[in-house]
Amino acid sequence: MMAFSFEPIGIARTPFTDKFGIPRQPGLVAAPGRIVLHPPYARREAFAALEGFSHVWLLWVFHDDCLAAGWKPTVRPPRLGGRRTVGVFASRAPYRPNPIGLSAVAQHGLVDDADGLALAVSGVDLLDGTPVLDIKPYVAYADALPQATCGFAQAEPARAFAVRLSAEAAQDIAARDPDGRLALARLIEQMIAQDPRPGYMDRYPERKAFTIRLYDCDIRWRLDGDTAVVQRCIPVRNAHQETHQ
Repeated sequence: MMAFSFEPIGIARTPFTDKFGIPRQPGLVAAPGRIVLHPPYARREAFAALEGFSHVWLLWVFHDDCLAAGWKPTVRPPRLGGRRTVGVFASRAPYRPNPIGLSAVAQHGLVDDADGLALAVSGVDLLDGTPVLDIKPYVAYADALPQATCGFAQAEPARAFAVRLSAEAAQDIAARDPDGRLALARLIEQMIAQDPRPGYMDRYPERKAFTIRLYDCDIRWRLDGDTAVVQRCIPVRNAHQETHQ
């Protein structure tokens, strides 16, 4: 068989610095991101006329430990509680013959910053540092298929929890994001409301405390009935010190 080699055109910069808690589909959380372009692709003319499109498709690589894990013919999707097995090609699991991901995200134009030329996007579901292979415009008349059926994923997941910030967490967030530029409080609420835990967590009802990571902060939260209480938002360096004291 023929083999193909692809070179990333850029790298994704997102709030998601750890896999646990990343939205399971694009658009579920209003997470901002940037696709920082590598030379020779960091050219404004390569994006001429993109301003007329509100959304783009990102083609990207499941990196991290997924490449080493290889592919699996069957997987257990979180939408099925991690219990029912389906074929990998009936899922969006990362353990694929070619670990390529696909995300439709909103695009907000080119920006120049310390990292260089980048495309600003939102609604991302990519781990920070994800290699991006290509960017294509979303074409509504062809890409949106209202008559499509979606098997075991017919509708957007419902909110699993109400989310409440403790006084300590609110203070932590204000200190880390004083001008609201990171939209940290909104991201925390949206991520936890969708229940980022693995689908098999119903086997461990005694476990109530969890941590997700956003940017450089550990977000500690605890279940209290149907409410998730965010207890702290601690910079990772401080959280590490607390753990070892």
